[in-house]
Amino acid sequence: MPGSPFGYPVPPGEPEYWFDDAAGPLVRPYAVTRGRTEPSGVRFDLIALVVSDLPETDADAGPVGPEQAAILGLCRGNALSVAEIAADTDLPLGVVRVLLGDLLDAGLIRVSRPVPPALLPDEQILLEVIHGLRAL
Repeated sequence: MPGSPFGYPVPPGEPEYWFDDAAGPLVRPYAVTRGRTEPSGVRFDLIALVVSDLPETDADAGPVGPEQAAILGLCRGNALSVAEIAADTDLPLGVVRVLLGDLLDAGLIRVSRPVPPALLPDEQILLEVIHGLRAL
């Protein structure tokens, strides 16, 4: 006999009812992002760092949903990568990127993007500098 989420058996022919946590996630990711799959404007790299400098009282002001409020709570005062935010909120990465885009557009977060490899100094130049410093 199948069981109910509360542990007691459900009689045959009766529907199983799921309540609260036993039901699992009730809101689909596309509903959280209002059907959007890409953030407006910028694309967020996995290692981009996100921080919110808003005080806790200001974080609730404005049109933020519960998922965005959770992101603001995580990023308040400390920088987290986009990948860490997705892991901590238990939301798909695409959803987190869309929500971060909304928060960035609203001015509620700051994002530090990693330096592209093309703009980094050449490794050979750095080795020559190190050798030159050691020669002094």
